[in-house]
Amino acid sequence: MTLPRSSASPTPALWALMMGNFVIGTGIMAVPGTLNDISQSLEVSIPQAGQLITAGAILMGLGAPVFATLVAGWDRRRLLTLSLLWYGLLMGLSALAPSYGALLPLRVLAVISPAIFTPQAAASVGLMVSPEQRGRAITFVFMGWSVASVLGMPLSAWIGGAFGWRWAFGLVAVMAMLSAAWVWRAMPDGIRPAALSRDAWRQTLGSAPLMLTLGVTLLSGFGQFILFAYFAPYLQQTLATSATTLSLLFLWFGAFGLAGNVALTRWVDRLGAPRAVWLTLCLMALSLAIWPLGRHSLWVQALVMVPWALGCFAANSAQQARLVQLSPVLAPATVALNTSAIYAGQGLGAALGGLLIAQGQMLNLHNVGLVLMLSAMGLSVWAARAQKRS
Repeated sequence: MTLPRSSASPTPALWALMMGNFVIGTGIMAVPGTLNDISQSLEVSIPQAGQLITAGAILMGLGAPVFATLVAGWDRRRLLTLSLLWYGLLMGLSALAPSYGALLPLRVLAVISPAIFTPQAAASVGLMVSPEQRGRAITFVFMGWSVASVLGMPLSAWIGGAFGWRWAFGLVAVMAMLSAAWVWRAMPDGIRPAALSRDAWRQTLGSAPLMLTLGVTLLSGFGQFILFAYFAPYLQQTLATSATTLSLLFLWFGAFGLAGNVALTRWVDRLGAPRAVWLTLCLMALSLAIWPLGRHSLWVQALVMVPWALGCFAANSAQQARLVQLSPVLAPATVALNTSAIYAGQGLGAALGGLLIAQGQMLNLHNVGLVLMLSAMGLSVWAARAQKRS
């Protein structure tokens, strides 16, 4: 079943999916936003607390393509609703965890939902809009992550500082339940992307342009999360930021992140997804290159963050659109693998960042991130050339 294809404005179903991604993104970013409080209240080190990001990202990275195969025949209205209900339940249980040892497995179980919701929501869009509107619709649905950076991450940081991380997790649990009801009401029955056959996976894994494009996602996420996962302790160490100041910086970052994604939504079909991806990677590389300038001034640090924010979430949206446009038929597989690449990059970045911090290299995280981001830029050019040749 498909939705009407004549209107250029987002349908109620697209709004519901965008809100679902907002809740998913808020829950994912609640850990970086409350990392200081988690470390203090559960009496673990910052690198150990950062393992919550790594463990969750590994599960999401490995799980997205597996779940894409397992749920291939499910009606997406039921699947997406159930994934949000699961998220709400596990985030609520995580908020009640008595120790770090109890929190870690609950967090891993909770992120089964992001491994399902984000890629399956994006894959469903291909059946809900016309081909000429597909890029804009996918970037709109993925914009929920940008909105999460504007509202969810700063709010989590503020709640974590004022009331404790448990309240931040509890808020996500409530929002997930409400979002599940919205998706159930707005999504039509009968949305079932084509099942992923062995041949579909073989075509996907055997396509050089697709694999190179997925490599761009992996490297850019890796480069970002070496530092992004530890924004809270980094800013506390360099600028002695309070919980309120930290939440305002996250709000600042998120506002420009949303602006970048809105701009991309309007221009991605005109620029072309490969060019849009490369531009967003350039913006993030610029911030990493000038990052040390912000160590002694809050206002300078805020300005240094702007290019990164403009490119951060826009890059992921552009990558989603790029993959779907490369092969709409293989979208369920490629979007699932792209989600895996996003989360795998986050996990690798958080793990390497924690290792560097444990060795006293907090102030050098940006240098490693910059090398990886430049590598992602080069790989993106290679992927575009491979696409033209094929």
